Amino acid sequence: MNPTTRYELPPQGISLLGYVVRRLHKTAWLTPIRNLLAQGKTVDVLARLAMYAVTASTSFGPAYYQPRFNAVGDRISEPDPETGASVWAELKASSPTFNISYAVTLPNGDVFSGDEEITGTTVGLRGLGMPAPSKFHFRSDAYEADLTGILTSELALSFFRGTRIRAYGFLNFNDNAGNSGKLTLDRSGKVTMQVNNQPSEILQAG
Repeated sequence: MNPTTRYELPPQGISLLGYVVRRLHKTAWLTPIRNLLAQGKTVDVLARLAMYAVTASTSFGPAYYQPRFNAVGDRISEPDPETGASVWAELKASSPTFNISYAVTLPNGDVFSGDEEITGTTVGLRGLGMPAPSKFHFRSDAYEADLTGILTSELALSFFRGTRIRAYGFLNFNDNAGNSGKLTLDRSGKVTMQVNNQPSEILQAG
């Protein structure tokens, strides 16, 4: 059993917005940022923001069921039980595409917000893909960062393992401290990142 997808897709069922909120409950990535900024480590901050953006936008593990749909205008709020961060997600539109906005507010006042647009479903040899062009913004006092990219969730069908959810895609990002970089995610959950053209170690998202 994958504990992440079991949390995001609990046995009692969940709505699409509830799933998105639970997916965002990885805010432990964000809690060290205020201290890192105090030390002037903006490169580490930007890398950490990129990792949060990609992990909070994707799932890896069993796809137990499809979340039920919400009505346009619905908003779901649930704090991250690990950090106490306030998290909400709202369905802005459902036609012609699904548009979801969300925000995370940490106890110290730092804010991470985002918008994703689920443009439809593609059918391929590897499964059913749902591309989601996404953009994110982070603010901590005077520090700000922006991240944009396309992250595709994919349902992979298997007779032996059951339906599983995974993701792949990329993010480009920059901040007002002069840093910039790019992240790529593959279907196995491996993340490769560069900040200021310097390669970073391979990390794991799923």
